[in-house]
Amino acid sequence: MPDTLSSTVSPLRSLEVLSQHEVNRLRDTSKSGLHDLLRRCALAVLSSGNMTDDSLALMETYHDFDIEVLQQDRGIRLRLSNAPAEAFVDGKMIRGIREHLSSVLRDIVYVYNEIQTHQRFDLSTGEGTTNAVFHILRKAAVLQPGRDPSMVVCWGGHSISREEYDYTKNVGYQLGLRDLDICTGCGPGAMKGPMKGANVAHAKQRRSEGRYLGISEPGIIAAEAPNPLVNELVVMPDIEKRLEAFVRVGHGMVVFPGGVGTAEEILYLLGILLHPDNADMAMPVVFTGPASAADYFRRIDEFLGYTLGDAVRDKYRIIVDDPVEVARALRKGVDEVTDFRLTHQDAFHFNWRLTIARGFQAPFEPTHQAMAGLALHREQPVHELAANLRRAFSGIVAGNVKEQGLRAIEAHGPFRLHAEPELMHRLDELLGSFVTQGRMKLPGKEYVPCYQLV
Repeated sequence: MPDTLSSTVSPLRSLEVLSQHEVNRLRDTSKSGLHDLLRRCALAVLSSGNMTDDSLALMETYHDFDIEVLQQDRGIRLRLSNAPAEAFVDGKMIRGIREHLSSVLRDIVYVYNEIQTHQRFDLSTGEGTTNAVFHILRKAAVLQPGRDPSMVVCWGGHSISREEYDYTKNVGYQLGLRDLDICTGCGPGAMKGPMKGANVAHAKQRRSEGRYLGISEPGIIAAEAPNPLVNELVVMPDIEKRLEAFVRVGHGMVVFPGGVGTAEEILYLLGILLHPDNADMAMPVVFTGPASAADYFRRIDEFLGYTLGDAVRDKYRIIVDDPVEVARALRKGVDEVTDFRLTHQDAFHFNWRLTIARGFQAPFEPTHQAMAGLALHREQPVHELAANLRRAFSGIVAGNVKEQGLRAIEAHGPFRLHAEPELMHRLDELLGSFVTQGRMKLPGKEYVPCYQLV
């Protein structure tokens, strides 16, 4: 059994006061209550540094962990029972973890009370969804209109090799030297490395207000628990709003080697940029990794060229084994974004101008029926095919690491995906290369596919 301890703490920097109704919802253990959601997200934060990408295994390991919200006259307290001991030093919770725990509480309460149950947000429409994303980010103080564009979103795998991890740090370092901030999915691997490198560079440049923004969502936070560098954490309600948050706040994008989750992010981003309304959108996108990752990006490039057409290659650059060139390309691209936003009188802190089709916004629940029904063929607009491929990869991510997906696979067997023959062949090759390169699971674990290609 892992070491655990119990403690009572106060939230930091958010939600010092809750209504009795909000407290009752957080205590409610029924399906309609918020207690299970709070418990899962809190455990993920408290387990930061735990080398697992299996949310189900994490919950089973700490099956007796619990969190209770205590309403007191001078504010609220959080009572933790059987929490992971590594979250504490001499019985006192590490401040960064305490901040992350407070962010989780803030976002769960705000999303339920102000977004999901509020009539002013029509989440069935694109405008309503984007408005909800904006308000969640504003509540978390992510939107800072007084700052010039500087946010570089870094995507990539959480179970990458040491060589690839060191490369992400080098890229982050070069970005930091050029006064650029970092936003990632907040977990380990390619999500931690750029922040670590930029942190050193910001110290050298005496940049005291460096931003290390982590954006997560409840279904994946246990597999990608916030790393210690994250100084701003936001938990969006689902993967689609998480992805929209990335592209709305980012001024440039860097993609490192990864697996299915990274492929999902690539398809989401490029599907949006291929929409006719976004033809003139300024958004620098660079795929990069060490020399050993050249084959990874070659396969990604081939798959994108076949499925989305040669025009997709105009939306990104591939730079191999050259962190300085990556940083220079991003610095130049972010400066162009600044000029573009000034010319069009757009906000620096939130990209309102970007058109995101409904296919990229509507939450996709990866059930066996939904996965089998995906339209995976080229007889449709490329941005719609990108949306369906993104859903397919999202389902595989769920089957790999998310509790709900793991339970569905355990109960009903692998997802079945149907596609036209040549596309299926290309998809099979790409997914097979991820397995061969060990990009589906943490090293040392044999990967058992959660999907079948029919």
